[in-house]
Amino acid sequence: MDAQPAAVPGLRPASTMSAALYGRLPLHPWRGSAVAESDAYFLFYARSSAMGWLAEAREGASGGFWGMNEADVSPSSELPPSCAAYFQVTLTNLMADSRLLPVQPFLACAGDTVRRIGTLDLQAVQVHLPVEMLHAQAGAVSRKGAVGTLILDAGWFADVPPDSKVRVQVTLHGGPNLTIRSAAPELFRWMQPFTQEVFVCDSFSVSDDEALVLEPTGQFPAWWEPGPYQATFRGTLIEWSLDAIGWLAAFLAEASHQSGVSTPLMLAAVRLDGSGSNGD
Repeated sequence: MDAQPAAVPGLRPASTMSAALYGRLPLHPWRGSAVAESDAYFLFYARSSAMGWLAEAREGASGGFWGMNEADVSPSSELPPSCAAYFQVTLTNLMADSRLLPVQPFLACAGDTVRRIGTLDLQAVQVHLPVEMLHAQAGAVSRKGAVGTLILDAGWFADVPPDSKVRVQVTLHGGPNLTIRSAAPELFRWMQPFTQEVFVCDSFSVSDDEALVLEPTGQFPAWWEPGPYQATFRGTLIEWSLDAIGWLAAFLAEASHQSGVSTPLMLAAVRLDGSGSNGD
């Protein structure tokens, strides 16, 4: 697959956002040659369009969040978990004041796509976060509204069952940029209960030994490689789902930006008890 972003003329600024879902993905038994045309690309494109998240690849296009780039699945029922699905979009419409990175809808669309194809036992998620796009927006004052949006959006998780909470580890890799390490204490402060309750963080580390490194897909941006600069956080996520991980990823992207990070990050999240789910 070509990891380069698809051309979207006239839309600015454009940057890719990618996600890899790790785990076992047995195909639905009814899928076969009769539905071969409904591949991951087709399904993700259709779902993005239906939800109003797809932008047209033409000059002056408005609305939506992204233009389609890549999508693929690798069905497997074997252990250990490997990359089961990969999605990449080109963000096209992030110039409005206080606009968050649309990670939650992105992962929601990825999850809907995968559920049409098989049953995903989700073990881990890796997401490329183009934090530099937030830096390109109007300035610090205009970003204040993003915090309010995040807290408002967190209300979606207010009524989840108490036993849905899980222990997770989240690593933010900065690639060759060391800023994420100096920002780690401020990110830890952001994740305390008085700010939000979706992810309650109880410890962090900038040690290489603590960092979570997932099997690379070979499709992430050229700058990406494990280490040497990262920050790792452990805590309790309100539920193990792509929905919650998507909210957390957008939250951490915003917190990273407001803590001085202005370069791309790679987020890797894993459930610490080792069990997975279907990613709902």
